[in-house]
Amino acid sequence: MIMKKLTYSLLVLAVAAFAVGCKGKKETAKPKGETEVIVPCSGSEYFTTNKVFRANSIGESQDQQTSKKKALTNARNELAQSIQTTVKTVTDNYVNSREMNNREEVEERFESLNREIVDQTITGVRTICEKLMKTEAGTYKTYIALELSAADLVSAYNEKISKDERLKIDYDYEKFKETFEKEMDKMGKGN
Repeated sequence: MIMKKLTYSLLVLAVAAFAVGCKGKKETAKPKGETEVIVPCSGSEYFTTNKVFRANSIGESQDQQTSKKKALTNARNELAQSIQTTVKTVTDNYVNSREMNNREEVEERFESLNREIVDQTITGVRTICEKLMKTEAGTYKTYIALELSAADLVSAYNEKISKDERLKIDYDYEKFKETFEKEMDKMGKGN
């Protein structure tokens, strides 16, 4: 009899604990007078990580195709700026960590390659999200998110640098790749 009561008590306690644990997450209270705006193709899943560069944008126009072109152009520009900033940092860190014959010339050559490679690789960008909306005002809004593989970018750099006779002398692919990956890891942790 005591065993039955104990088993029954444990069962009731387990059910109560389960019921308390299964309560859904409470929604956080929104400030009075404010409404949350959910923007398509944006949010943490569209941030740059240590594996890919990502950018998103919005384009609006009375013409459907123009809204898409605006969104695409803005996202590509944002992506290019992010890549240029990252590669500039990588190049500075790489050049400073190496014993280069003519540091200033090497930095100039890397910077020139940076612009050239960004222009080339932007054409290989992949669309990861695209939403077309029509507003109450009758205009079209395109939301778009793009990504570019960091590994593809490093490969493009390696290919270009390997063809440059002056840079090839002091170039160490593994060291450059390691420096690049460290910078990408910082970006991935910052989000």
